[in-house]
Amino acid sequence: MQDPKKIRNIAIIAHVDHGKTTLVDHLIRQAGTFRENQAVEERLMDSMDLEKERGITIAAKNASFTYKDIKINIVDTPGHSDFGGEVERVLNMVDGAILLCDASEGPLPQTRFVLKKALEQNIKVIVVINKIDRSDARIQDVHNELFDLFIDLEANEEQCSFHTIYAIAREGMATLDPAVNTGNLNVLYDAIVELVPPPTIVEDAPLQLMVSNVGYNDYVGRLAMGRMRGGSVKVGDDILCIQENTQKKVKVSALFQYFVNSQVPVQEIGAGDMAIIAGIEDFTIGDTITSATNPQILPRIKVDEPTVGMIFSVNNGPYAGQEGKQVTSRKILERLDKELLYNVSIRVEKTEQTDAFKVVGRGELQLGVLIEQMRREGFELLVSKPQVIFKMVNGKKLEPFEHAVIDIEDPYVGAVTEKLGQRKGVMTNMVQKGTGRTRLEFRIPSRGLIGYRSEFLTDTRGTGLLNTNFDGYDDYRGDINSRINGAMISDRQGEANAYSIWNKQERGRMFVNDGDIVYEGMIVGENAKDNDMIVNIQEAKRMSNVRASGSDEAIRVTPVKPMTLEFAMEWIKETELIEVTPKTIRLRVKELDPHKRPKSSK
Repeated sequence: MQDPKKIRNIAIIAHVDHGKTTLVDHLIRQAGTFRENQAVEERLMDSMDLEKERGITIAAKNASFTYKDIKINIVDTPGHSDFGGEVERVLNMVDGAILLCDASEGPLPQTRFVLKKALEQNIKVIVVINKIDRSDARIQDVHNELFDLFIDLEANEEQCSFHTIYAIAREGMATLDPAVNTGNLNVLYDAIVELVPPPTIVEDAPLQLMVSNVGYNDYVGRLAMGRMRGGSVKVGDDILCIQENTQKKVKVSALFQYFVNSQVPVQEIGAGDMAIIAGIEDFTIGDTITSATNPQILPRIKVDEPTVGMIFSVNNGPYAGQEGKQVTSRKILERLDKELLYNVSIRVEKTEQTDAFKVVGRGELQLGVLIEQMRREGFELLVSKPQVIFKMVNGKKLEPFEHAVIDIEDPYVGAVTEKLGQRKGVMTNMVQKGTGRTRLEFRIPSRGLIGYRSEFLTDTRGTGLLNTNFDGYDDYRGDINSRINGAMISDRQGEANAYSIWNKQERGRMFVNDGDIVYEGMIVGENAKDNDMIVNIQEAKRMSNVRASGSDEAIRVTPVKPMTLEFAMEWIKETELIEVTPKTIRLRVKELDPHKRPKSSK
């Protein structure tokens, strides 16, 4: 068993894309964990395909390495606010945190969110200002902004006198002086060992562990992961699993600990260390695992409430079941129930229809990632437009708000301010950096941001940065105009034809290519006007034996961007659905039969 005084439990917290996973990579490598000739992949901690593709961390990951006979357990956390539930429960497992901040962008909404949670837990925070080699780095300004943030979050005097390290995570370099390149991370290792306290434990206390993460092993089943608050546990011990409304006695069938990012079987784990326990089949995040003879209950994890919901339903289109294997409502519900075991910030509610379920989460990205994972697992389903969750308090209707921080080039300030004003946003701050860019801060209803991100990128010619964070509930602000344009809706089933697409493309933007299969009620394009238009997208050119030398025009079809889940979620209205299959994403109206479909306003 490891001596608790020689253990350090830390988390790396930051805004999205500030370099957390890259820094963890170099911390593990420079500790001498791998042989010199060993092949090690980049971004070691991003294990999911979606994480590697998007370059973001979606689920919190544990790793472990040894530095100067001190065992360091490190947790890499997601940076996007939609996955904030991961951060909240991870901070329960650690005694210190490395707060990473970009030397140019400075503190952003998620920096504020994760720091607030860390200060609430009263854990030691080491500040690392990363990417100091950027040409637009503002090292001293960012340091001052971070100090202001600590003050703003009502940190105490000790927390405000934080230790600052400067780093280039990509090169594996940390230094106390930005002008000196040390070439290694020794400064950061020493800070972790000296400043982060060893885990606080009570001598001779019974076993106490809160389940903070869930895993699965093909040989031993479900795994409960967490930090040992007290006592020790051995393979074969009888333990008590205390859930919200019940408790049960089980036997430990196997124990694991992390070595780098893989799980290694062990016989015994002591207090203060990270433990992975097998043998309990039915448990959830937040449960307490304790001694069967002297049970001690730990307070449950509380996670901020979800704010956005979508309806997941069975695919009832004419091509249902042709691409996916998991198509029934039972399979969809089983998969959603499985997600609940891992994800504390998602809820699933039954609806009036037996084949539809309401899934509520932190934001569009979180729900989009779940849909993309299900799609890759062979599921077919229909999903609705994201809707915010309203509350009634003392007879008043309240809605969720977001704190939006926008970084744009000066010429686009007017366009962005106008659009956000139409969406009931209120500007709270405006800072001109003097480099041709301006930072705007808005308080805006969450529903005002649904469908805005693609419009924002168009308005700023792809150069704008938009970051948001949940900012509590406030009074309902009234109706917000959604998409202005109507849809082009196919009137029959078959294959799209290039001649027909060519004829229609001057009336709007097309979503289908020549040869794509379509069906009645499927949306094949966006109308330039505000009304829906029923079209025949299969109309072929009439063939005759009469030809004139100059009357035939060449058919030039404008290339169509592949339909993505993010674009579809932003584009659709309340009367439309997204059909998601393993190979295709299609848009359609809810009611395929045109006779039952309500007439859209002219």
